[in-house]
Amino acid sequence: MSQGAEAEKLYSAIEETSRLVGASFSRDQVWPILDAFRDALLPDGAIIFSAQINAGQVGELEYTVQVSPGAEGPYPRALAAGLLKETDHPVGSLLAELQERVHVDDWFIDGDITNGFKKVYAQFPRSLQKVSELADLPSMPPAVADNADLFARHGLEEVALVGVNYQRKSANLYFQLPAAVAGNLPAETVRSLLHEMGLPDPDEKMLAYATKAYRVYATLTWDSSRIHRIAFAPMPSPGLDFSALPARLDPELVEFLKTSPYTYTGERINASAAKWSSAGDHLDLAVYHQIPPRLLQMFTANAAAA
Repeated sequence: MSQGAEAEKLYSAIEETSRLVGASFSRDQVWPILDAFRDALLPDGAIIFSAQINAGQVGELEYTVQVSPGAEGPYPRALAAGLLKETDHPVGSLLAELQERVHVDDWFIDGDITNGFKKVYAQFPRSLQKVSELADLPSMPPAVADNADLFARHGLEEVALVGVNYQRKSANLYFQLPAAVAGNLPAETVRSLLHEMGLPDPDEKMLAYATKAYRVYATLTWDSSRIHRIAFAPMPSPGLDFSALPARLDPELVEFLKTSPYTYTGERINASAAKWSSAGDHLDLAVYHQIPPRLLQMFTANAAAA
């Protein structure tokens, strides 16, 4: 299939999924991104559709697409295509500095169906980075160093992925949990972390869900030392037990999780994250539209062994 046809195919899937969740769709926000990256789309790369809910209401629909970086990388490509504006803010140089330090295995871009291009992610699971190493990067938010001790006290020491949100000027650190606790994180660890962030005691159902995390990620900015958001993500798995979710889902979101289009065989692979911020708690739910064979095998095998 040609690169243009791949982009058109993905566009159609995003439009269809938007209808499932009742979200407002804008071609003007979606197509320019796919067109700019049409020759960077990977035939078997990961594509994830995600919806954020709060009290059962759909908030937005995002799509995350694994891409080939090419010679220039995703961020310079987005600039050249007019998806982002040039900036002298450190947000614009962070990933370039990171790439000088570590070999990036996977690149992803993130778009919102109504707000356009948002993020770039750099993943390096084979070269996990210590918080102290990342804090040394000149463009990293000072909040990373400011919270290094807090992270360490709660076993958050090795980072597998860094995400940069260019719209909100924020950065995400994705911590890879040690095998000994991944999927079985002590509830007290979660409760203590939230308490030290100045957040209220968590709902027991959300707390229990968070203990299943295999990765934890924090959102930080350049204008504050505080952690703006903390999220706990269980390993993605086939199928979804709606009764196990710590939130009420409206019918449109259930329809999204049950019927959104996907390209691989077997059950849909679902991903989720329990998140806390000063605004409260909420749940992110996602479906892999496309998935690399190695990830499909890993997630399916992990679910079978659980």
